[in-house]
Amino acid sequence: MRRNAFLILISLLAASCLPAQTETPQAPPAPVTVTPSLIAPTETPPVPPLQRVTFTPSSADLPNPERGFHWGMELGENDLTWYAEQTHFSLVYFYARLDDYRSRDLTPEYLAALEDFFLLTRQAGLKAIVRFSYNDGETYPNPAPDASLEQALRHIEQLAPVLELYKDVIAWFEAGFIGAWGEWHTSASGLDTPQAKAAIRDALYRHFPQDRFILFRYPGDFIRWYPQPLTETQAFDGSDQARTGHHNDCFLASDDDWGTYYDYDGSLKIEEWKTYIAQMTRFTPMSGETCNLNPPRSDCPTALAELERFHWTAMDEGWHPDVIASWKAQGCYEEIRQRLGYRLSLLEASFPTQTRAGESLTLRVRLQNTGFASLLLPRAVYLVLTSPTYTARLPLETDPRRWQPGEHDLSESLSVPADLPPGEYALALWLPDPSVSLHADPRYAIQFANENIWDAEHGWNMLGSLTILP
Repeated sequence: MRRNAFLILISLLAASCLPAQTETPQAPPAPVTVTPSLIAPTETPPVPPLQRVTFTPSSADLPNPERGFHWGMELGENDLTWYAEQTHFSLVYFYARLDDYRSRDLTPEYLAALEDFFLLTRQAGLKAIVRFSYNDGETYPNPAPDASLEQALRHIEQLAPVLELYKDVIAWFEAGFIGAWGEWHTSASGLDTPQAKAAIRDALYRHFPQDRFILFRYPGDFIRWYPQPLTETQAFDGSDQARTGHHNDCFLASDDDWGTYYDYDGSLKIEEWKTYIAQMTRFTPMSGETCNLNPPRSDCPTALAELERFHWTAMDEGWHPDVIASWKAQGCYEEIRQRLGYRLSLLEASFPTQTRAGESLTLRVRLQNTGFASLLLPRAVYLVLTSPTYTARLPLETDPRRWQPGEHDLSESLSVPADLPPGEYALALWLPDPSVSLHADPRYAIQFANENIWDAEHGWNMLGSLTILP
């Protein structure tokens, strides 16, 4: 008993000598001093050296999409593959006649025939300029027979589903429907009044594909609707004005192009309206045809100057034959053929000789557009990296519709896919058609006017090569 009591007493005395944990905080740990020489410096990885490649321009005739000369076609064709082979044109002018339907609705058979024509257009690698008309000017200059306003509006509604379905092969529309040749004059049904024209206009804007232009014959109409010309800021914004283009079907035929520049009050506004058109056609199509030989105005010097000033995109080669023959004789036909619409060529490109998957790739391109106009329909631009076993397509942040005539510099930093296998890769620029049906069809991709860069199998413009390191 004494021994146990003694042990208990010793334990109590020992416990009383320990500090209370809740009353005395522990001292902080001593600071750790690190020698600066032991810290690894943060460094920016070196930028891989860029190789610079220059390109040789080509004078070849390039049948690029949505531009150039064209011939006219009507319903009834059962094959159009000969057209591209014989003409080397990418555009066909589709003059869709509605003579049999001036007083009745379109039939299912007619709509099916339209579908057949557009299918032939797609098979042939073409795009169509489309105009609907109720006559071929048989009674001109007397009023030509056409439909009533109500019937024309009904036809526009009926056509809308087919046109939306096949808009991939439609470049743009000419307004049509009114009067002789659908040119918005001499209407036997009174469709050429300002009120009827406005109703037709609104129906076209509302029912025809929203991402396609509608071209009107007379400046007196669209300048009345839109007193100020389209600006660079408004361009391509989807508004009705941004979708409005011009077709001049008597280009160079007289001092006033046979009434093209006459206002409703009879006043002549040639230079005023030409200034307006020169601005709007920077961003919308300008097309049409010549009417008759009219030297010296229809000769090459004036023709080239006005084609450039008004940014002509397309022209009927079949009319007028005497004017086309004069251009050939005077030596400007080939230049006109090459420069209608856009004509893009590469001047130089810079990019790394090597990089790694997951890293950035710097691409610099200098190009020029020597055409009369720019691209007009939406189209993406891709940098393609391709090897025998792997292909990557990197979209660039540029809008080729903004590549106006002149030189342009592009500079972008692109992310190389992290799963890109190491090896040697060829580089190319690819401008495919945006539609799903034509995206992979090289006939609808844009070819640059340079020697030895075109990959016709894929629709690529080859730039050079680089190495993807492990």
